[in-house]
Amino acid sequence: MPNTKENKKMNKVAIVYWSGTGNTENMANMLAEGAKAAGAEVQLRSVDAADAEELVSYEGFALGCPSMGAEELEESEMEPFVSSLKGKVQGKKVVLFGSYGWGDGEWMRNWAEQMQGAGAEIIGGEGIICNDAPDAEAEARLKEAGKILAQM
Repeated sequence: MPNTKENKKMNKVAIVYWSGTGNTENMANMLAEGAKAAGAEVQLRSVDAADAEELVSYEGFALGCPSMGAEELEESEMEPFVSSLKGKVQGKKVVLFGSYGWGDGEWMRNWAEQMQGAGAEIIGGEGIICNDAPDAEAEARLKEAGKILAQM
């Protein structure tokens, strides 16, 4: 039987995030909604419950973290997790997302550059960010990114 969408095995999407105020968690849920709407099975985990080896077994995945301090990743859980992915993301398609309360998104540009330097392809060419709580534009971008992940 030919491999068509109708008989293709359900795709799995992994989303790992860290959230301090709940904004990035809300973004993760919006991304998951988009993936589920496209027929994917979603593994949604906070970074403290995530496994880097399992994550890199996916062709693509999503990582979310808000801007912290002087526009950087959260340093006690998310930064070490992201560092553990270096050398393992070559050729992976990755969605990056997060919220911020100040600055101009420098942390996301730096994060995208770091992941691209490690060989990952950032879906959309940049991360999806929003100032504080996700607005309608961020929600639409997140749901679309979830659909893209689901189609891999």
